Amino acid sequence: MIISVMSKDRPGIIADVTGAIYELEGDLADLNQSVLCGYLTMILIATFNSSITPEDVLAKLSHTKSEIKFDAVVKKIETPIEILKARIPEKTYILTAQGKNKSGLVYGISSFCYERDINIMDLVTTLADDQYTMILQLDLSHIASIKDVRDDLAEYASKTGLRVVLQHNDIFRVTNEIAMI
Repeated sequence: MIISVMSKDRPGIIADVTGAIYELEGDLADLNQSVLCGYLTMILIATFNSSITPEDVLAKLSHTKSEIKFDAVVKKIETPIEILKARIPEKTYILTAQGKNKSGLVYGISSFCYERDINIMDLVTTLADDQYTMILQLDLSHIASIKDVRDDLAEYASKTGLRVVLQHNDIFRVTNEIAMI
């Protein structure tokens, strides 16, 4: 099942949600969470015994003892977890874009991708000191020419005033990840 949770942030939300999964004898596969402007958003995948329904999970989550309640949505996934855990596409690229904050920046980049059949697999943005930064993980599997995308990006950057960098995911990881020993 895929579970989405949103709440005003407080200590213990992750423990509450994963505790409910544990109490239902569920197995957590993947979890991604973030806090934006004081609100926690989390999405996770968990497997359960076939007798457990999405309604069971929602009921368990709704009985969490807390002054601050959270909203949750639970959907059953028909695709087996093994298939979902497939490796990322070979043509996965990271696009970073930075510029002066103004309305429509994310819309512009996401439209650029959509018009070229580029799937956005992950997107993180931040605003600091009137500078807007976007980091996008892109699937360029349907792109015949990376050079054409780079040329189009250069033109787009020139029109919008954004600084953009497109690099293969492997290069981005090597230059930006901190190894855990």
